[in-house]
Parts: sequence; structure tokens; C-alpha cells
Amino acid sequence: MKSGFGAIAVNRQRLLGFLRKEWFQVLRDPSSIIVAVILPVIMLVLFGFGVSLDARQQRVAVVMETSAPEARDFLAALRATPYVVPQVAANRTEAAAALRSGVVKAIIVFADDFGARVNGGGANAAIQVIVDGTDSNTARLLEGYIQGVWAVWLVGREHVDPGSTPTPVNVQFQVWFNAALDSHVSMVPGLIALIMTTIGAFLTALVIAREWERGTMEALLTTPLTRTELLLGKLIPYFMLGMAGMAVSTIFALTVFGLTFAGSYLLLLLSSSVFMLVVLGIGLMASTLTRNQFTASIVALTSSMLPAFLLSGFIFDIRSMVPAVRWVTTVLPARYFVDILKTLFLVGNVWSVILPDLAVLALMAAVLLTITAVATKRNLE
Repeated sequence: MKSGFGAIAVNRQRLLGFLRKEWFQVLRDPSSIIVAVILPVIMLVLFGFGVSLDARQQRVAVVMETSAPEARDFLAALRATPYVVPQVAANRTEAAAALRSGVVKAIIVFADDFGARVNGGGANAAIQVIVDGTDSNTARLLEGYIQGVWAVWLVGREHVDPGSTPTPVNVQFQVWFNAALDSHVSMVPGLIALIMTTIGAFLTALVIAREWERGTMEALLTTPLTRTELLLGKLIPYFMLGMAGMAVSTIFALTVFGLTFAGSYLLLLLSSSVFMLVVLGIGLMASTLTRNQFTASIVALTSSMLPAFLLSGFIFDIRSMVPAVRWVTTVLPARYFVDILKTLFLVGNVWSVILPDLAVLALMAAVLLTITAVATKRNLE
């Protein structure tokens, strides 16, 4: 049984009729709408509020071996920060037991000569900090927080006199684009990319395979639909659903999480559209090649969601990965979209970053859709 799928020309009337049929299919099966609109909200809530790379409200045991007012003053400075919760321990033994049991994440010890050292010169003052290294990321953050409080406290009490010793270099720290160092500010744009990867690939992973499993592909093969019309008819409705999910995710990020948007919304629309074509192409290709809904969904998710979560820069810095893994990330579309979203949300329209990433995504979309078109069979074999 032959088909006209090999033709490239598009008949507007046939395409509109096929699109109408696909929209009826979407409306009869609300799972697609749930995946496109409801799933992004659920994932944003779970990841946005449930996952944080900040170490806030960390319990710290404080051992006061002195009653000097300087020690009490620094303890008050610790209590004023949102990152640590000081708990005074009777002695080092009690503090060590709390650290071993996980009740606290660090120990701060004020030795009996702390007051004398402070009054003798802030540069000679010292505190002992013992940090639980079980979670290395939290340990480094907690260490940095305590050092930051210590440095600010010394400067605030004017214990460090810049003129007392020669200072060849004056270091001033400035944090650009995320002055509060809030991990949600950098994580939510990456989370949007992860969500779009998941729902885009999953939406089209089932459409062709469903036709084969239900036997309706035979009916489509008898119609004058061309291959281009078939693919456009399957692609356009889910592209619109995916872009609706993108809009919901962006509005949620701006309103609920309070993120600011520094770039152009038109550029966001363009880059999101190109990326949506890429992930829809992944799902459509999996559906076309496997002809089985379960297999297609597994292939689509394992080739899109899992790599996007681990290797896109969403959570883990790509530059810290080994060279072989960094090379693998170059073929992952989510890597480029995460880069674009973080740039647009936090920095602005940095063309030297956005244009190369956008060009790679456009190339990926063309390749994936071409492979899908070639793989679309002309007959039932």
C-alpha cells in the first residue's frame, strides 16, 4: 500500500483538516494538556521550593571558654545572620557529641584568651571552627559564611587598621547579576529549561507510536497526506502546547519566585521556539523509530530529561566536569538553552553568548526533524 508521504509540497486545506483532527485528539485526551500546563507548575514548586543550593539556618555549636564581652558581641553577630543558628554548648565534649550525631554542622570555639587577643589587635585574634565535612558542599558554604561574619565583625569593630601594616593590594569584592547569592535566582531559569525538555520530548514521544499501536496509521497511509503534512500536523499542536507551558513557567518564575528579567521577551520567545522544535523533534523521532508508546517514552526521557538534569549546567557547573563528560555535553540541547535562559534572566541580551547557542539549537532542530522525516515510512513495513 503506497502513500504520498514522499512529497514535500503542502496542501493548506489538507493540513488544516489534519490539524483539526489532531486538536480533537488532544482535547479528547487531556493528559497532553496536563503535561504541558500542569506539570511545569508542579515541577517548579517541587524543585524551586524543595531544592536549594544555599546553606541556610544551619545549626552551629558555640563553645564559650571565656566570658569576654568581645566573644558575646561576635556571638550576637552570628545570631544576626540568616545562615547559621548558634547554640551554646557547655564544653567541647558536648559540642563534639552534637557534631557526631548530626545535631549541629559546625563548632565554633572561643578560647579563654580571645578577649585579650582582640584587644591586642584584630589580626592576632582567632576562633577555632570545626566543620562537618560529610556534605562537602554544605561544609564549604558554612565555612565561607562564618569567615564572612568574622571579617565583617572585625571591620565593624575597627580592629583592623589599614594603616598599621603596608597593604600592597586592596581587594574589593563585587557580585554581579545575583548580589544576594541566592541559588534560586540562577537555578529557576535552568529549571525552566529542564521542564521544557521533559514536556517537549514527552508530548511527541507518543503521537506516531499511538497511531501505529491503534492501527490508525493504516488509515493515514491511505489518505493523500504528504510526509511533510503528516509531520507538521503532528508537530504544530504540541508545539503550541509546549509554548503554553513555557509561558506558564516564565510567569510563575517572575511572580512566585520574584525573579527579574533583564533581557528581551521577543528574544526569549525566539529561543524558546527553536528549543521547543529540538525537544519535540527528539520525541517525534523516538516515536517514529520505535512505533511503541512505552519504548518511545522511555527513549525520549532517557535521552532528554536525565542528561538535561545532570549535564546541562542546571545544577552542576560544566567546567568542573572531566574533559570527556564536557565533550558529551556539547551534543545536549538543554546545555545551550540553560545558557540562554540564565543570560536573559540575569544579565540581558548578550549577543556573543546567545547567538552561538541559538545557532547550535537551530542546527539540532533541522537535523532531528530531517531524520524524523526520512524515517517516516511510506508503507506498513
